[in-house]
Amino acid sequence: MQRFDRYVLSQLMVLFGFFALVLVSVYWVNRAVVLFDRLINDGHSARIVLEFTALSLPAVIALVLPMASFAAAVYVTNRLSGDSELTVVKATGFSPWRLARPVLVFGLTVTLMMSVLTHVLVPQSLKQLRMREQELSSSVSARLLREGTFLHPSKGITFYIRDITPEGTLQDVLLSDRRQPDRDIIYTADRAYLIRDDEGPKMVMLAGLAQTMDMTEMRLSTTNFSDFTYDLTGLITASPQKRRKLDAIPTTELLFNTDGIAVETGEETGEVLEEAHIRFQGPLLCVVAALIGYSALMVGGFSRFGVTRQIVFAIFLLVVVKLVESAVTDPVVRYPKLWPLIYAPSATGLAFTWALLWQASRPFRPKRIRTTEAAA
Repeated sequence: MQRFDRYVLSQLMVLFGFFALVLVSVYWVNRAVVLFDRLINDGHSARIVLEFTALSLPAVIALVLPMASFAAAVYVTNRLSGDSELTVVKATGFSPWRLARPVLVFGLTVTLMMSVLTHVLVPQSLKQLRMREQELSSSVSARLLREGTFLHPSKGITFYIRDITPEGTLQDVLLSDRRQPDRDIIYTADRAYLIRDDEGPKMVMLAGLAQTMDMTEMRLSTTNFSDFTYDLTGLITASPQKRRKLDAIPTTELLFNTDGIAVETGEETGEVLEEAHIRFQGPLLCVVAALIGYSALMVGGFSRFGVTRQIVFAIFLLVVVKLVESAVTDPVVRYPKLWPLIYAPSATGLAFTWALLWQASRPFRPKRIRTTEAAA
């Protein structure tokens, strides 16, 4: 029986890896397409797109692991039943409770994997992702270095570059500054360079012309220059530092500094506690989903139509578990002392599993056919 447990566990892990890979690929490709469209349109390179998609990967993996564990449990149980392997093992006297042990071990293994994601990798990746977003929001290169396009990096500013050489030289530059209501200035230059010093980013224009229009007297003046330095500090302003979000804060801070985190983030105390405990509840759904998938297929006898009804029933039970998860969210947010309700979905799923295995372990009793005696 130990060998059979290892055999079932190996099958579950292999199929789990397959379904997880497929689901992660689907979700990740969809996320990557959105990021690619947004970041490339903003002028960022493909390297930035890959970096952002990689930082979003842990959250995607945590999202699909419960579904992958459920799919693996259903597939393996269905195949063992179809190949009569479960029938042979049950004929030796082992109950559905005993046969659930490899599924339980599998679910706990996936739960540990997801716990690492929810408590460590996902918060760290989201924190790093938002830091990179903050840095890119003040990036000079992303806002200005785009060839053949009239850019408006800030109100009253128009910027144009005809071409950028491999050495980084900007060719045929135009900069229009209309931020002062009584004066418009247009700078044109044959070449320009972007530099950065302690005071901030600057642009050095060579062999150019400055045209100043006095809007009060309607008088135009021009100035030729061989080199001119334009301060970009006021042009490229960094976005204000954003508050930390709950999903990027470590679990220990959420649990032991709940009130302080609520004040810092501007969220309710119940939302802070919900975020902390959902990181424990989410991994528990992996073992619950696996047990529901297994136990639902153990109920019922042989049918030439397969186990479609049992699979649909298992999916229905998972939907009920998710409905319970949605139902307990508002009470916990309003009344933080009700945080144990966060674990109601797992308790509901385990109750479903116990009921299904109890039903599956009952001995089969064929229905009696009532016969009526003929009247003498």
